[in-house]
Amino acid sequence: MPEVTFGEPVSIREGLGTRLPRPATSSHLLLFLLFVGPFNCFASYSRATELFYSLNEGLPAGVLIGSLARDLRLPTAGGQHPVSPQPPLSFTLASRGLGGQYVQLDNRSGELHTSAMEIDREALCVESSGATIFGGAAAASSSSSSPSSESCLLLLDVLVLPQEYFRLVKVKIAIRDVNDNAPRFPVPHIRLSVPENAPVNTRLAIEHPALDPDVGTNGVQTYRLRDNYGVFTLDVEENESGERTPYLIVMGALDRETREEYVTVIVAEDGGTPPLVGSATLTIDISDINDNCPQFSDSQLNITLYGNSSLGTHVATVHAVDMDLGSNAQITYSYSQKVPQPSRDLFHLDESTGAIMLSSKVDGDTPKLHRLIILGNGPGCIPAVITVLVTIIKVMMRPPEVVPRFIANEVEGVVYLKELEPVNTPIAFFTIKDPDEKYKVNCYLDGDGPFRLSPYKPYNNEYLLETTKLLDYETQQLYEISVVAWNSEGFHVNKIIKVQVLDDNDNSPVFSQQLIELSIEENNVPNAFLTKLHATDADSGERGQVSYFLGPDAPSYFALDKTTGVLTVSTQLDREEKEKYRYTVKAVDSGFPPRESIATVTITVLDKNDNSPRFINKDFSFFVPENFPGFGEIGVISVTDADAGQNGWVALSVLNGSDIFVIDTGKGVLRAKVSLDREQQSSYILWIEAVDGGDPALSSTAKITILLLDINDNPPLVLFPQSNMSYLLVLPSTLPGSPITEVYAVDKDTGMNAVIAYSIIGRRGPRPESFRIDPKTGNITLEESLMQNDYGLYRLLVKVSDHGYPEPLHSTVMVNLFVNDTVSNESYIESLLRKEPDISVEEKQPQISIEPAHKKMESASCMPTLVALSIISLGSTALVTGMGIYICLRKGKKHHRADENLEVQIPLNGRINLHVLEKKPMEISNI
Repeated sequence: MPEVTFGEPVSIREGLGTRLPRPATSSHLLLFLLFVGPFNCFASYSRATELFYSLNEGLPAGVLIGSLARDLRLPTAGGQHPVSPQPPLSFTLASRGLGGQYVQLDNRSGELHTSAMEIDREALCVESSGATIFGGAAAASSSSSSPSSESCLLLLDVLVLPQEYFRLVKVKIAIRDVNDNAPRFPVPHIRLSVPENAPVNTRLAIEHPALDPDVGTNGVQTYRLRDNYGVFTLDVEENESGERTPYLIVMGALDRETREEYVTVIVAEDGGTPPLVGSATLTIDISDINDNCPQFSDSQLNITLYGNSSLGTHVATVHAVDMDLGSNAQITYSYSQKVPQPSRDLFHLDESTGAIMLSSKVDGDTPKLHRLIILGNGPGCIPAVITVLVTIIKVMMRPPEVVPRFIANEVEGVVYLKELEPVNTPIAFFTIKDPDEKYKVNCYLDGDGPFRLSPYKPYNNEYLLETTKLLDYETQQLYEISVVAWNSEGFHVNKIIKVQVLDDNDNSPVFSQQLIELSIEENNVPNAFLTKLHATDADSGERGQVSYFLGPDAPSYFALDKTTGVLTVSTQLDREEKEKYRYTVKAVDSGFPPRESIATVTITVLDKNDNSPRFINKDFSFFVPENFPGFGEIGVISVTDADAGQNGWVALSVLNGSDIFVIDTGKGVLRAKVSLDREQQSSYILWIEAVDGGDPALSSTAKITILLLDINDNPPLVLFPQSNMSYLLVLPSTLPGSPITEVYAVDKDTGMNAVIAYSIIGRRGPRPESFRIDPKTGNITLEESLMQNDYGLYRLLVKVSDHGYPEPLHSTVMVNLFVNDTVSNESYIESLLRKEPDISVEEKQPQISIEPAHKKMESASCMPTLVALSIISLGSTALVTGMGIYICLRKGKKHHRADENLEVQIPLNGRINLHVLEKKPMEISNI
């Protein structure tokens, strides 16, 4: 037998701060610790414990249900242990059954919270009696803590580890009911039958009481009637299981003949706060009982009958009334025993209808007065009595005789004629005669209609009945006429003739509208209803039955129901594909041969905003020359919208770059607000949005690329040399063909506008043609060997030109070369540079593709002087030579004073941060 160890009592925690009711046997809730067989190996440590909690249904996630560690009085991580620290506690659900879906267990703290799955007590606890327990383990209960009959429990098995604290904790969570369901009757309409003789205080159970999934006071408590009519009330009885049944109580006298039905509303109300109600219609039928007997409206009828009346003549009809229903109101008629047999034989009484007919011929022995006492018999009733006095008047002569001989088809006195029969169609011959052959007999036709009765000569007393005009069934179908014969004594005889007009298929169907104008929005659902055609045919029977058909011009996706005339369209219509449809429909009758009529159907497909604006191109590219004037037309953005009206109106806008560009909404013209400079930005990419006027609006975008075409609006910019005052030392030993220096320039334009050519347009020096410039690279090289008399300052005016169209732009720069072995006197050279050069400008254009020819040697006016000074000063000091060069240069300046403005200074771009070169000589050596 397994060992049982009882754990220490713990406080019972409940959700929302409430506690379960304490058992009457103890002031505190008990926790039962049950040790089970599978854990015998841990008998010294294991304990089984039960914990009870309660919470309301429908709580959100995260609501605290209880803390297992605290309620089991287990040490926590922050507690003090007198001996040594303990390993952390671990809480685990033994199985994740149904109960585990509704709770979340913290493995460390042991706290139980509600999960995201909301608890619905009515959905979980379907049992209405006893405790409903569900979860991941078997049900368990305790006599001292057993739930009430309305309890709904979640059962969880929790394992507590480590081994020092191992135990199996059975957690029971009681789900409390909240009033979240209103009473509901199983049927919306309840009928109850009450006999009209039901006594006061009669109780009748209502077989369909209201149902409420809630329990206790939240369930159905009371019933009431909205209108009791002063004769009804409700009472509620509760059985042993707690079910409440409403009873209808009769509070006053009922009479079906006064009122046979009462209609009211029965309302069920629960006991929640606030209370919820449900209702159903209650119809109370008052059933009939046999509480009324037949009654005649008169006590006596006086009838006069001619003695020459024929057999079967209708004498009179008696009628009694019974206010009851069905079999209770069945009445039969019979003669009283006081009626003599001769009267019974002479007059026949129909026991069902009360009709009295002459059943024997009246002769001279027939009594003149007959008292007929007739009884009206009802079930369980004393018969009602009426007396019929029949007085017979004897006639000595016989009336005239009218003998018909029908020509047209006649059945039982009814003549059948087809409509549209020709005029004067014969119907019948009538022979008029006096049976006694004593009196003259005349006749005439009585009644309305297109008929004529005329004597048929040469015979006497023969008359012909015929038509006088065409008959029309649609105008009148039945005629009733009388052939009246009377003799000289004034005795009249009527012969009634009924003429039934037979229908012919002489009418075609007629549409209510010859032109049927319809409209439908595009993108309709398949098999959408359009209209119901209606045509009428005045003919009768099959001849008037109309069938509907589509004309041959109708598209195949339209359908017309043959019988009902319902017109539908089987597919979606697209206004952009076709806006109007026009076709015919036919209405055909079932006559032989059939007749038909035609109507025209026009369908207008209404527009819906189902098409976005569409650009003619996905990408637009425009080439615009730079410096294009502001608000000039760059290009036109073409966009279309297949929709119509407001849905097809398109507005254009610039999504980016709206500070520079603007677009005309109506015309789609793209403009720039300012002049565009290619050197600042060579291209622009814009996104244009097109939005239509629909609701909701549709839109689309297009990419616009604007490429700026270069215009030759920038002259070449000389970057080196940086100044007209800089100079370069060239050693006399420099070999021909050696590079001396270069002119470097750039052009902000592109293409041919940026192709730069270099040329020397002015020279000054002892032998200035000794230097040449490469027109492509700007490299300046020495052409010839330098001689002793070539010493001195050379000034080259270099023109830097582009190949722009229509007119090239250029800049100039002065290149200063000082040919000497050394620079012994910089100030002297600087003074020479400050003097204005006397240079003639050459207008020869540079040829980039052709190598320039060797230039002719130009002789300067000071050259002979320099040669002479060179011969004289051989062996002289360098100072004498320098002074000679100085005197020569001064002399040349006086001769060329007119060209003083030839030197051009090129301003440098401020954005280029180049260091100013020092005006120190640069040596060029032979390599």
